[in-house]
Amino acid sequence: MMRYLALAADYDGTLASDGAVYPETVAALERLVASGRKLILVTGRILPELLEIFPHISLCELVVAENGGLLYRPATKEITLLAAAPRPAFLEEVQRRGVQHLSLGHIIVATRVPYETVILDIIRDLGLELRIIFNKGAVMVLPHGINKATGLTAALARLELSPHNCVAVGDGENDHAMLALSEFAVAVSNAVPMLKETADRTTIADHGRGVIELIDDLLADDLAAAEQKISRHGLLLGRRSNGEEVTLPFGRRNLLVAGTSGSGKSTLATGLLERLGEQGYQLCVIDPEGDYDNVPQAVILGTAQNGPSLNEILTALANPQTHVVVNLVGLPLHDRPAFFLGLLHKILELRAAGGRPHWILIDETHHLLPRDGNPTAPGLAQDSSGLIYVTVHPDQIDPPILKTVDLVFALGQSPGETIANFCRAVGRDIPPLPSADLERGQTLMWETNSGSGPEVLEIAASTSERRRHKRKYAEGELPPDRSFYFKGPAGQLNLRAQNLLLFMQLGEGVDEKTWQHHLEAHDYSAWISEMIKDESLAQIVREIESRPGLPAAESRRLIRSAIEEQYTVPAGGIEPSST
Repeated sequence: MMRYLALAADYDGTLASDGAVYPETVAALERLVASGRKLILVTGRILPELLEIFPHISLCELVVAENGGLLYRPATKEITLLAAAPRPAFLEEVQRRGVQHLSLGHIIVATRVPYETVILDIIRDLGLELRIIFNKGAVMVLPHGINKATGLTAALARLELSPHNCVAVGDGENDHAMLALSEFAVAVSNAVPMLKETADRTTIADHGRGVIELIDDLLADDLAAAEQKISRHGLLLGRRSNGEEVTLPFGRRNLLVAGTSGSGKSTLATGLLERLGEQGYQLCVIDPEGDYDNVPQAVILGTAQNGPSLNEILTALANPQTHVVVNLVGLPLHDRPAFFLGLLHKILELRAAGGRPHWILIDETHHLLPRDGNPTAPGLAQDSSGLIYVTVHPDQIDPPILKTVDLVFALGQSPGETIANFCRAVGRDIPPLPSADLERGQTLMWETNSGSGPEVLEIAASTSERRRHKRKYAEGELPPDRSFYFKGPAGQLNLRAQNLLLFMQLGEGVDEKTWQHHLEAHDYSAWISEMIKDESLAQIVREIESRPGLPAAESRRLIRSAIEEQYTVPAGGIEPSST
């Protein structure tokens, strides 16, 4: 399966040298298109100029011109404006004030330095919502919110592709947003230093020769080797005992989540899905037992009474923004494996055509892809990546499937034995295993090809898990030794606040001396940090406590506001905010 289905390329300074694209670069672009990938040209030039100087425009599936302001399809000559045209009053004033080197497009107004100062004065005098974008010596004026990334987003949406299936290459300041949007960001060697610093890769060659270098690697292995050096897309997995964060290595990966019933497999898997979804990867969950109804922003297809249909699943997955949970509970138990295999075939066909869904989770994998195999599915999913297998019995999964696993998470009782069973099933040596038992919220993680043994991780909590903790701190019952006590300067009070709601209520009612006593001692921030364990809120409160001469009424208001920003307060109490 190809991961990178589109190349978004800047024109001047990237494909072109002095405005011209050399024949060897054109030949490389032809090879790219012949491979089935789409070429998207993303440029600050206005369209008529581009059509005049680039006769091979038909190689492009789409052109984003005017630095994101316009979309052009060469095959049909269709033009789509992505922003409003500049106001006539602005154009008149630009010409009246003698701005030279003007280039006027449908959306963009371009000039060169040093006329940016005149342009800024005009924008200010007319009160316009325009911004200036610099690219080497060029000065481009566009509506706010329009740049190469917004234009590329529109182009990819038109092609039903995701930015996670796109490589972008550029050389100038105005290419930053486009490269940040893409899954794999490349700067040619003649690029400005800041672009090189943020790119995933800088080519050895410059201009079009650098693009040829990139295309050759795309065609050789779909950039699989180059992915090993990327750290930009880190996905938090958990923390070591010393607090060090551990992230999922970027690239093609398959994961196994295994452990005894009730060990937290679904919690870990849901946390992974949540963070993948937050990064814009499309998710598809095969859910035989209805355990994944809490995947954020997912469409759940199938109910306890009725199974899903292939058509509705594939229709939902056609939208790159839609996550899908396929609930199989409504299907008879004996029908589920056959339905699953038919669905998986279709999903892998979707992936081959459009690179999505990016991640597929298969729960109860030992039932759906069992060790004794299925004659209708030889080799199914063996050559795919982006799969998360969840099971109680890893040794009962089809061994060729297990051999594709890069990362194992073992949970619950005897996690070392779970990893040992995995190793026996795939015929490999058992690594040295930690002897300590896991505590709740921990997993034994093993990167199978790392050459090192498993390690214990504190699992990164999902947002739903964090919200449950927030609710406890907001309106639950903290034990006496973790509650806050308003005592006052002489200890004459002993008012207990066992949650944030009571803390605010009591804080509003205590006398000024009592409030100020705890404020000046930094007791409020200390309690929030140590007992509520909300360090971001504690830091805000700490800054309020440190303000000299702040009246008691004002400090109460500021601290209450800080709490309410983290925890919304309805009529019946506090609930965690959606943020």
